[in-house]
Amino acid sequence: MSLFIIGDVHGCFHSYLKLMDHWEPKTETLIQLGDLVDRGNFSPLTVRLAFEIKKVFKNSVHFLRGNHEQMMIKYLLGGDHSDHWLNNGGRQTLEQFSKHKIDPKKYIDWLNAMPLYWENKNVVVSHAGFSGVGSPLDLNNPDGVLWNRKSLVNLGKIQVIGHTPLVDGRPEFQSSSNSWNIDTGAYKGNCLTGIKLNNDGTFLEVISIPTDPKDIDNPSNQASTIKTKKTIQKNFITYK
Repeated sequence: MSLFIIGDVHGCFHSYLKLMDHWEPKTETLIQLGDLVDRGNFSPLTVRLAFEIKKVFKNSVHFLRGNHEQMMIKYLLGGDHSDHWLNNGGRQTLEQFSKHKIDPKKYIDWLNAMPLYWENKNVVVSHAGFSGVGSPLDLNNPDGVLWNRKSLVNLGKIQVIGHTPLVDGRPEFQSSSNSWNIDTGAYKGNCLTGIKLNNDGTFLEVISIPTDPKDIDNPSNQASTIKTKKTIQKNFITYK
């Protein structure tokens, strides 16, 4: 199985659907590197779709935790007594859950079970990458795999990360750290990006989908009229 790794979605549901059309479930392991939620207009639908995909495809699909999932988890479990998440997109996300009549706590166990990274012998995927500073898996380490903005260390394998949106909306390879950043700023109106690699880390293809305007505008009617009837097909899930 080759790898299809998707960057930060940030509630850009329609862009996410278009990118998922490029996934080949029979031959590709799907990995999403975190930040499904906040910023865009459709966080609840994005979470629900990811949850259903994981239920169907189980071990061939991996949704990793990003810093926005971490903030959401902490808030929903009552551990955030500040406005940290609310001021970073959480307030709008809660409004969206209410509008769609979806209880975010339905997904809290799944969110809280999200791993911090995925790896094989040649590739490691995490939200913000390994900086070499402090414990990388410490949820509160500002230089850990959830929050890091520092340069990455070379782990001797390909790293694929997101977290820091690239200004020009194009994925970037850094030879010094042997790493790809594939956060191309979907919520900023750029594009949502996925990268395909062989299991040995060999590059195959980059797929970038321009952000669907519905995901970042504030449509007055579309949010209330969108239909998300689930159809489970033999090899994939579609929402119509």
